[in-house]
Parts: sequence; C-alpha cells; structure tokens
Amino acid sequence: MAARGVGLLTRLPLHSQRRSRVQRSISRHLSCAGTIAANFGSEEQPPGGSEDKIPKKRFFEVQEERREQAQRTVLIHCPNNINEKKFLKYLSQHGPINNHFFYESFGLYAVVEFCQKDSVDSLQNGTHIPKQSAEPAIPFKSRFLNLKLKNSSNQIPEQLYAQKTNQSPPSSKKLFELLNCAESIDDQLNTLLKAFQLTEENVRLRHLTCSLIEDIAAAYFPGCVIRPFGSSVNTFGKLGCDLDMFLDLNEVGKFDVHKNAGNFLMEFQMKTVPSERIATQKILCVIGECLDNFGPGCVGVQKILNARCPLVRFSHQASGFQCDLTANNSIALKSSELLYIYGSLDSRVRALVFCVRCWARAHSLTSSIPGAWITNFSLTVMVIFFLQRRSPPILPTLDSLKSLADAEDRCILDGHNCTFVRDLNKIKPSGNTETLELLLKEFFEYFGNFAFNKNSINIRQGREQNKPDSSPLYIQNPFEMSLNISKNVSQSQLQKFVDLARDSAWILEQEDKGQPSPSSKQPWGLATLLLPPGTVYTSLSKKRKKPVSEKVKGLLESIKSSTTDSSKGTRGKRAISTQA
Repeated sequence: MAARGVGLLTRLPLHSQRRSRVQRSISRHLSCAGTIAANFGSEEQPPGGSEDKIPKKRFFEVQEERREQAQRTVLIHCPNNINEKKFLKYLSQHGPINNHFFYESFGLYAVVEFCQKDSVDSLQNGTHIPKQSAEPAIPFKSRFLNLKLKNSSNQIPEQLYAQKTNQSPPSSKKLFELLNCAESIDDQLNTLLKAFQLTEENVRLRHLTCSLIEDIAAAYFPGCVIRPFGSSVNTFGKLGCDLDMFLDLNEVGKFDVHKNAGNFLMEFQMKTVPSERIATQKILCVIGECLDNFGPGCVGVQKILNARCPLVRFSHQASGFQCDLTANNSIALKSSELLYIYGSLDSRVRALVFCVRCWARAHSLTSSIPGAWITNFSLTVMVIFFLQRRSPPILPTLDSLKSLADAEDRCILDGHNCTFVRDLNKIKPSGNTETLELLLKEFFEYFGNFAFNKNSINIRQGREQNKPDSSPLYIQNPFEMSLNISKNVSQSQLQKFVDLARDSAWILEQEDKGQPSPSSKQPWGLATLLLPPGTVYTSLSKKRKKPVSEKVKGLLESIKSSTTDSSKGTRGKRAISTQA
C-alpha cells in the first residue's frame, strides 16, 4: 500500500503529545497479537486544533489535481498470476509510470497512473478489440482494459506475484482487538479513524471511476465533467461507502472569448424543453441507457428519474463501488466543500464523526436502506453543531466563515447564498484543547438531554432555535435553509437515539473509575459502546453482564416502586448521574 489517508492532499501529519506516552503505547501494541504498532501505536493526535503550519490546499484545487491525475490513469483487469515486475516493464514502453497498485474485486485489477497523458493514448493505440467469440461484443474503447498472457502455462514463484492492497474495512473481530489494545479512549478513536478512513488507493480509485464514466458521458456532451461529491471527497468517507457523482454541464457552455471577437456571435442549435427538471431527466435517461448498453463493468443500472433529485444508480463491478449519478447538483458539491473545510480545521472533528457514525451503525440507528433512520449526513452536522457549542468553540459557524469570504468566494446557486471562505489558511485555529474522550462523553450528554421537542439545530448560526414545524428532529439545511435534512426521522427513531446516547454517556462515566489491564481481554471504552445491542460477553465484568439499557430500565422500575417523595429525590439523583 503506497500510503494511508483520506487523500494525498488532505492527509495531515500527526504528532505525539509526549514521547513517553508514545513509547508506552507502542509497547502495549506489541504485546497484543495481530496488531501493527507502526500503524496504530506510533502516531497519536494532539487534542489541540492546528496540527501543522503547512498551507492547506483549497477544496477545488484538490479536486482538480485528482481529476488530472485520474485522466493519466488506466484500469486493467489482470491474470491472477501476473508477474508485477514484467507487467510494469511492459507498460513502461508507453511512457514512465508515476504510481500503481493492485487490488481484488471480481478478479485482480491494476490501477496504473502514467506521468503523461500521451502515454494513455499510446497504450490505447496498441490495444486490440477482442476477437469475436460465441457472444458478440460491443466495440467500445475506453481506459478500462483487459490483459491476457500469451503463454499462461509458464509458472512463476509466488513472491513475484502482484502485491494487493486492501480496499475493505477491518472485520469486527480485528477492530475489537485494535481497540482493546489502545492505551486510552483518545487512542481508540484515532485507531477507529485510521482503520475506516479512505486509503490513498481508494481515493484514487474513486476519482478514476468518475473519470471513466466521464469518458462515456463525453460522447454525448463533449466538455462535460463527472465530479465526485459527498463522502468520497469531504474527508468523512469510510471504506466501502457509496460513490456519489454528478454530471456537471456548466463547462460545456463556456467558450473562448478571444475566438468570438468582432460583431458576430456563433451559437449551437439546441432543442428546448419545458423545464430544467425535464432536461435533467432526459439527460440522465440517455446516460443511463449508455451505461447499461455500452459501459464496461457497469451493471444493475436503474434510472430513478421521478425522485426529488433524479438519478441513475448502478454498480461498477471493477471498482466494487455502488454509484449514484445525478446532474446539475452544484449545491451538493458545495456542501461537500463545507464539510471538507470543517474536517480539515481540527484533527478531532473527523475522529469524533467516525466514532459517532460507527456507534450509530452498531446500534442500527443508521441504515443503507432509505427509511425513518437518522442519516450519516445528519449525524455529521450534529457533531459539527456540538463542536460549535463548546467553550471556546472548536469549529466556527457558517456565518463566521461567510464573514471571512471575499469577492472571489461569493457563490449563489439556484437563488441560495452558498458563500463562505474557501481558503483554510484564513481561518483562525481554535484554542480549545479538550480531549476526544471528554468530547465524546459530552456529545452523548448534550444530545441525550437536548430539547428536540422545541429546538432545531442550525450550524449557520451555531445556536439552538425554535423548530419551524413539528418534525421530531429538525436540522436546518445549511444552504437551502427552508429544508430540514432530517425530515425523514421518526419519533421512535429519535427516542432510540436519545436513549442510546444517555446509556453511552453513562458507560463512559463508569470508564473514569478504571479500565482493564493490558492483559485483560475485556471490552472497554469505545469497544464497549460498539457492542451489538443485547449481546452478552462472558469477558465483561459482572456489573456489565446486562446491556446498559436493561440496567437503566431496572433502575427506573425500582424508582417507580418507591414512595412518591423518595421517587422525586431518586429521579433527581439519576438525572445528575446521567449528565455527569
């Protein structure tokens, strides 16, 4: 694996708090079977905000560099017994190679990035159309290629086989091993982040997939751009997450003013339609048909054109990604840029978001199936809002970011003001030094006691506001301010979230009273929070043999059975212990 991180340009160096702390962490990791101290023990993040003084690149700069990188890249389906050294030597005939890696997904694949785009053209010119077999093939040429060995009978030593990178998150068993071997809850959160965040290779593969789809769309719309958005680019992407992309046709309408000087203006003849929505539906319908009929590796194509946001859903077999393609979805890309800024401002933001999302998934608060569940986007906004409410604030409000913007940052999309400062270096780092352990506990306490019945969440102003309607959970869309991004959430699902948040705060409070020794295999800290609901582990201490929700239920039943006067007093004490 070449490197780990959310992306080449968003990966930040991590520093240890104290040398002795790191040494203790390394020795603890080395004592645990199946863990790698170099990956998870020697890199600790400080509780403070600013991690380095290296200027951070803007979101659009990162995306343009990734897109240009993808255009110099090819995807090749290889035989399983490929000799990596000979493979690279063969490809080098077409030009120097900048980067490459192998991975598995319905076979062995190689992602090869050349130094020059001309090398891709040279390789394609030397590539053959497959000979007709029993099933005729559609002669579609792309940068998705297939390599065959002329003499496959030659045996090569296994040590010469291509080394494959892992594109999957760790198993539950492996994750619990890593968490139990951590030195502190802060270490556990950082370990979880490193285990689940998108690797450098996975980020490259996502941008390459968009680039391959762009080649297909460009047959109809020359100059169009397929842009990834959402988790793939906002620094909060998890290994295995879907690939959201949108067809940007704004580049098509741009022209060279120098070629239109004088008294004449030449325009293309175009068909007109009654509305922009109908235009979007027609465009996606055509692209969907093209993907289904001609797109190599594109399977299970669904054209969901009557949704609020029309889309084409398909699986890209070679990359293993489930893809959603929309059109003219600029506000979604702007939301991705905003999250990119928040995720890059402070090292604790991403660690806390990953933890809360993983916790929610472990307890079935979120789901990949649409329904009344809380979404990952809603949870991310809730974490941002919570961090805006700290004293001093860890993250600035959206209005604060807007006040730092200049004329270059001004952005109005579909009548909505999406202006905020885009240069990360203009944003003053937070002076807050709270630990991740404290922030996690306070997050559960804050939302375990939040007045959801009357207040809404608003990251634009960073303060609680009266709800404009009766939705159980109201989180204002940061740009389309009349919309509630959590409108789908039911009262029962919100109550489940509140109950689990209170239970989790109580568990973390008990952790302050001591943790198992390094030799113990008892789940502790974050590992305890991620235990499946209702699961009983024999390794748990006696006080945790029952799920916490059952313990709390038992306490409440004992309260009800007491006298009215003592009941009031007991309720008060329990409320205090829950908030502690």
